[in-house]
Parts: sequence; structure tokens; C-alpha cells
Amino acid sequence: MMDDASRLWTRRRMLEATGGLLTASAWMPPVLAAAPQVKLPDTFAKTERERPGPPNPQPESERVGWAVVGLGHLSLEEILPAFGQMKRGRLVALVSGDRAKAQAIAKQYGVPDKGLYDYKSFDQLKDNPEVQAVYIVLPNSMHAEFTVRAAQAGKHVFCEKPMANTSAECQQMIDACKKADRKLGIAYRLQYEPHHRAVIQMARNKELGTLKLFTANNGQNQGEPNQWRHKKALAGGGALPDVGIYCLSAARYFSGEEPTEVQGFSQSTPNDPRFKEVEESFAFHLRFPSGFQAHCTSHYGAHETKDLRLMGTDGWASMDPGFAYSGLRLRVGMKSKTFPKADDTVERSFSQPSQFAREMGHFSRCVQENTVPHTPGEEGLADVRIIEALYRSAQEGKVVKLEAAKKLDAFRGPPPKEEG
Repeated sequence: MMDDASRLWTRRRMLEATGGLLTASAWMPPVLAAAPQVKLPDTFAKTERERPGPPNPQPESERVGWAVVGLGHLSLEEILPAFGQMKRGRLVALVSGDRAKAQAIAKQYGVPDKGLYDYKSFDQLKDNPEVQAVYIVLPNSMHAEFTVRAAQAGKHVFCEKPMANTSAECQQMIDACKKADRKLGIAYRLQYEPHHRAVIQMARNKELGTLKLFTANNGQNQGEPNQWRHKKALAGGGALPDVGIYCLSAARYFSGEEPTEVQGFSQSTPNDPRFKEVEESFAFHLRFPSGFQAHCTSHYGAHETKDLRLMGTDGWASMDPGFAYSGLRLRVGMKSKTFPKADDTVERSFSQPSQFAREMGHFSRCVQENTVPHTPGEEGLADVRIIEALYRSAQEGKVVKLEAAKKLDAFRGPPPKEEG
């Protein structure tokens, strides 16, 4: 999730030599006056779905200023374009090891030269009051270092998943942000997405009855063997932490529970140069305190697959695709209330604004209103702990038991408001 893969090994060695973490004065959100709101008269009959109305973005000067750290595929194809849909955030800085690329992107998005940084000058963000939040889009092994540096520079941190390669690094990130009194959010985009939010609401309202089973498959056929995702030192693992984490996370947030037993199975094709260091596929089974179970697969060597199904005693909810950046489709099946001898299968369609605009919009609101992010550092730590247990299970060939959580949605903040 950053610049050209061919540079990463040398860049990492360069970054290890930077050191010198600096402390900055904390940025405090301004007291915002209510922005003028525009409301248009309804033009559709009550039989039609409700429209959200004008976006009514905040004035540019009142929005949270963001720096995006790492300019690879995800940043250039999804995150930077998402700022065009944001109401509360604006792009003010870029961080990249490739100066020419950064300058080209800066011209495209109107970022001034003073808002360009590399990985050595990253700590100088402390002197830029326009930057209040940083979005870390780097290889997994670099998340902890740059979260700590950002917090010490006085900036709030939004970090891509997986949170880090180890639970110890996750805890280091949480501690650094708490010490600096900065917010830490993890970029679980689907926890803000309308179709996933609808299934969560159905589960909490018992519309599917008692939840029993969850199945999910997520993966794609990977290409270039030398990309950073195939290097264990950078990625931490293969299919499991990269795409399997979506299945794991969904089982947790749909049910609201935390698993107490996990079992994992890892597999790689012999002599495939892509999988010398990381696994090609990882299947896993989760058991939860209520009896709810999840069975999931993640893969790097089969054609793209992104489906899920949540099953309860009274009905089911299914998405295919369920983990994509766009084009999600939700189907719900249960006994018909009108025709008792029939099942009803309906498709529920929601508007699909950028998932990245929604998650960054939520985090911007948290910065402005001093509230807890819906997906804080503790949520990311919970997933990484389970991933560690799954790898241990696969290595030892046995079930691994975990400590039970004391409540539903144990690690999540308040549900997000509708945001863009």
C-alpha cells in the first residue's frame, strides 16, 4: 500500500536509520460554527426510497486536514479520489519516498509543495498546523513505527488494516496515541459501509433469529512474486492478514461476539515463487460463546472471490460480492409474512458512496467532536491477537482457546453516524 515495491527493501533500511522521534504540541479542534445548510423540496412520492438530499459539506477552512502516507495503488486509486466526496476532511499533505511521484500527485490534487514530505522528514509534520490527521497506507511492518512518530508529532492517526504484524506492535501503537492524547482509528472500511451496517442492524434486532453460522470466502490470484505482500518481514503473513482479516472481522462484528476457540489450516503450492515466505491460502474455523460458528477461507492463488452468508434460525443474509470496494449486493431470505407456504428472498440496495470517504468522514467527525472512533486501536488489536492464535493453531495442528469477552461489541466505539 505504498510506492513501488522494488524500492521497499532499500527504503526500509533507510527508515531504520532515521530515528530521532520528536514531540509536538497537541492540535486542538476549533470550535465550529454551524455551517449553512441547504434543503430542497421533495420531488418523489412516498412510495420511492428516501433520498439523502444535498451533501452540505463543511466550509473548506473548517474541515480536518489530512496527510496520506504512502502513494501506492490503494492511495492513488481509492483514498485520494475519496476526498472529493468528503464533507469534513480535506487533503493537505502527502508523504512518499518518491519525490517526483509526490509532486505529480500534488499537482493533481492541489497540494502545495510545503505539504510534501518523505520518510526522513516525516517528523516535520509537527510544524504543519494544517495537518490534524494522518492516514498510514504503508506495508504492515511499518504501521507501528509511523503511528508512533505521527502521535509524537501531535497528529491523530488512521491506519490501514491489519493494524500491525504483531499484537505487541499494536499495543505500542495504542500506548503511543494515548500518551500523546491523540486518536487512533483502524481502517475497517466495511464497518462503515451501508450494506454491512444493515446486516449488523438486522443481527442486533434479531431479524434473522438466533445467529448460528457464518461462511465467507475472500481472495484473489496474486501476481508479481517480489511485491511486498509476498515478503514476510513486510507483510507479516500472506492471505490471512491481508484478505482473510475481512472474513474474521465480519464474523466478529455481525455477531458482536469474540471467538473462544479457533482452528487454522495453511497451504501453499510447492515451488511457487510467490509463496516462498507467506502462505497461499488459509482456512479457519471460529467458535463463539453463544454457539455461533464461522468457517472462512482466504486465498492468494485462486480467481477473485468475495462472498459471505450469515445464517440464523429465522433467515439468512448473503452478499456476493461482499468485500469489494464497490458493487456490493445484499440478499435476505426468510419465511414470507404474506404467503406462509413460501419463502421471501429480497435484494436490498443502498447507495454506495466511497467506503474510504465514509470511514475518513467518521474519523474526521471524531477529531472535531472529540469522540471515540467506531474502530479504535483496540479493535485492530483484537483481530491481530486472533490471527496470531490461528497461525499457532495451523503450526501445532490443534484448536487454540482464547479468553472470552465480557460483552457484545467489546472493542468497538459508538456506531457511526451517516457520514461522507
